[in-house]
Amino acid sequence: MFDLADSYVWDFWFADDGDTYHLFFLYASRALHDPEDRHYRASVGHAVSTDLVSWERVADALVRGGADDFDALATWTGSTVRREDGTWFLFYTGSRLGDDGRNVQRIGYATSDDLYTWHKNPANPVLEADGEIYERLATTAWHDEAFRDPWVFADPAGDGWHMYVTARTPRGPLNGSGVVAHATSPDLETWTLQAPVSEPSEQGFGQLEVTQVEEVDGRAVLLFSCMTAQAMDAVRERHPRGAVWAVAADSVLGPFDIGTATPITDDDLYVGRLIQDRAGAWQLLAFRNVGPDGGFVGGITDPMPVGWDGDRLVVKQPALSR
Repeated sequence: MFDLADSYVWDFWFADDGDTYHLFFLYASRALHDPEDRHYRASVGHAVSTDLVSWERVADALVRGGADDFDALATWTGSTVRREDGTWFLFYTGSRLGDDGRNVQRIGYATSDDLYTWHKNPANPVLEADGEIYERLATTAWHDEAFRDPWVFADPAGDGWHMYVTARTPRGPLNGSGVVAHATSPDLETWTLQAPVSEPSEQGFGQLEVTQVEEVDGRAVLLFSCMTAQAMDAVRERHPRGAVWAVAADSVLGPFDIGTATPITDDDLYVGRLIQDRAGAWQLLAFRNVGPDGGFVGGITDPMPVGWDGDRLVVKQPALSR
């Protein structure tokens, strides 16, 4: 388990250099007292492990930018990939307040040769909502301009790169307009928005946070997170405590039928991440969300093995250290 006594720890993602697992995580001081305030004080921390269980914290990866930067408020969740030339790219969400005081989210990146020292791209941001395919502040009744949590992966056929982003469309019901935004790039540096790979739905969610796609035991799956309070009534009725959701698909390129999503965890955990251990088995880690008293907990679980039960991805054995 990874935990910090003096800080709230929540969203996270991994990089694997072949010898060491690198954990990148959001954290903020517990001196804030109210854990809801953590979002606007988030930095990106970094820890390393050889077994996904014992972690050593190292120097932070990123902090928020200056007053005029796209990440002036906070640096939020992302993903890390390595280009063919050996350069590591850490894609992340830059957060700042709009003129009306609501949060605006855009995507930028930093690069590194060794996963330890990162340099922000001076041309950030590299991607943002367009207002037509994806909502902006002027076109949404949602509490923020949702365009965050970039998940970047190589095209399965070797044709460039793909990015999935938490976003919303300007159409559909308020709690059902969350979609998986899509963008493509030939080189990880320049990005072009595409149509979403999911659709808004009466069986859907207001936001599909922290997406990830993988092929688990030969079958594609999309993971995302959403509390049922931000989902359609039909979702709450079927799965009142769902939090991390899985959608089986024919390809990591989608499309994804969000109406078929099934929970892989209850709301005691949030932001599930899949990773393969050194034996090749798929594991799920998540952060501890709601405690017995109903309050926020924080900290990241030990690995939990996952597998298929028919069309559902399920946790085979819950972590003992929740």
